[in-house]
Amino acid sequence: MLYGIAATTALLLAAVLTALLRAPALRLGIVDRRRHRPLPVLGGAAVVLAVGLVAGVGGWTGVAPLGGEVGRLLVAGAGVAVLGLVADVRRVKTRFLFGGTAVAAALVVPYRETGVLGGLLAVGWIVFVAAGFRALDHADTLVGTVGVVTAFGVGACAAAEVMDGLAVLLSVLAAALTGFLMYGWHPARMAFGACGSLFTGFVLAAAAVVTRAGHELTSSVGVLFALTAVASADVVLVVLSRRLSGRPLLRRGPDHLAHRLRRLGLTPQGVTVLLGAGAFCGVLVGVLVHLGWVAESGVYWVGAGALVVVLALLRVKSYGPRRTVSPQVGAQLRVRNG
Repeated sequence: MLYGIAATTALLLAAVLTALLRAPALRLGIVDRRRHRPLPVLGGAAVVLAVGLVAGVGGWTGVAPLGGEVGRLLVAGAGVAVLGLVADVRRVKTRFLFGGTAVAAALVVPYRETGVLGGLLAVGWIVFVAAGFRALDHADTLVGTVGVVTAFGVGACAAAEVMDGLAVLLSVLAAALTGFLMYGWHPARMAFGACGSLFTGFVLAAAAVVTRAGHELTSSVGVLFALTAVASADVVLVVLSRRLSGRPLLRRGPDHLAHRLRRLGLTPQGVTVLLGAGAFCGVLVGVLVHLGWVAESGVYWVGAGALVVVLALLRVKSYGPRRTVSPQVGAQLRVRNG
């Protein structure tokens, strides 16, 4: 009951903060330059504030305490969010963003359960997922949609491990992301930005690592991949595409999942729904394998499906003119290069 109240509060608070931050973002020029009009990028900051306030008040009052380890995870995530906010306001080199994320990840990995080697792999995985969620911020609501689905899945795994504090944090995050989606759905009135995408990816990846700590390494790798299949597939697709075309790896381009699906004729809403459904399938398999209700080989199907999607979309030209132009393409379209 109390956890439901916390989640509801986070949803409403995120929605209100998103609305309130829109005007200051426009006034200060904290915007994502679109084709015809600038789009504020403080939606992620609203989510971070909502999660932090609800979690902080819950812990301070004792109504929904997170515990020391989960509190440290949230603080580290807030640090990553600050790095992302700086990147939203001014240009920041990618190595600084990911370096800071790696430092934050190193502070939250449970080395006692993972060991040194496993801990180093976990740090790399957290950075990879955070980068993947930042890359997903190339289309309206995509990060929010995938984030909500993933948060519920990782939260279910945490609840199964009786990690109540972690489950509460993830439910609050899912609710806050839902509140943002009220303004982020196409045509978006607020963009998520690096602040929110890095924070979301970091918290979800770190929470998943903590949940799987102590389990066998091979099965954990499969479960972690299944929980973040869409973000992982997007990163692999972009890396392969830019390598094969001889483009610099860090140069932005219209070569992400949503860009290629749009070239196939899908609407912006259709792209979000399709990728959200894909994320749900991967998360469902990951949760079922974690609970022991499905054999560990189930994650192979997720990997095979992601590989097929990546190879198929690699055949879609991404650096030339559009194959077809949807009648919905216009001033309201936001599918950004990134």
